[in-house]
Amino acid sequence: MNETAQILLSNFALIMTCMLLLWLISIPLKDVSFIDSFWPTGFVVLAASTFLMTGGGTDRRQLILVITAIWGARLASYLFFRWRREGPDGRYVALLQNSAGNVHISSLVKVFLLQGVMLWLVSLPVQLGQIQAEPPGLGAFAWLGITLAVIGILFESIGDYQMAAFKSDPASHGKVMDRGLWRYTRHPNYFGDSCTWWGIYLIAAETSLGAWSFIGPVLLTWTLVKWSGAALLERRLRQSRPGYEEYLQRTSSFIPWPPARSGSGER
Repeated sequence: MNETAQILLSNFALIMTCMLLLWLISIPLKDVSFIDSFWPTGFVVLAASTFLMTGGGTDRRQLILVITAIWGARLASYLFFRWRREGPDGRYVALLQNSAGNVHISSLVKVFLLQGVMLWLVSLPVQLGQIQAEPPGLGAFAWLGITLAVIGILFESIGDYQMAAFKSDPASHGKVMDRGLWRYTRHPNYFGDSCTWWGIYLIAAETSLGAWSFIGPVLLTWTLVKWSGAALLERRLRQSRPGYEEYLQRTSSFIPWPPARSGSGER
């Protein structure tokens, strides 16, 4: 077995083991929602694991590990404390309520194992981007990736902070968040997330193996926009939040853009 296959398989086994342990924890808790806070943590685990297995040492490996750790630590802590404050996530409650058969088996397959596989795939840039030591220096793509990743982390952090402040204000109850970054995109947190991972990909893509890891940011962006992120959230808010339909009409869905003028589709 060559080094690449060994690292990928070892990381797959590691992340699936973590998911099985978290599933066991979820059974007495009767709540799987904390898995969201492990999602970014899992990327840090795989970045660190790959760093150790490849021997570390190069600027690229260190950079990938540091950026992943900064992004992951910030997002994991935000999601963990949000879970502790708000309790079970309605998305997971609905998913498991609509599942046939044993609820614990359903949670294992539909939540933990599924997210483990997706996490491993999305994290391909931090795995493949560290395996090769060449080229030794950082080129134009890497510096562009650093810039994009920093923008993404800042955008996501500011968006999360603004939403947390909005939710904590009693006067905001039942209203639509359309201030700050949320005025220019309906999902600044998801946009920032996507930017961060495309940035990490550009750093990885200067190696021949890392260039093939584009499946990671593609899958993440598709998930955020079309599957479990924006699409699912907007379907729920359309039904539960007065004024949200108007917000949809005037605000860019993903990429930040000036809002449309009231009563028209023009921006």
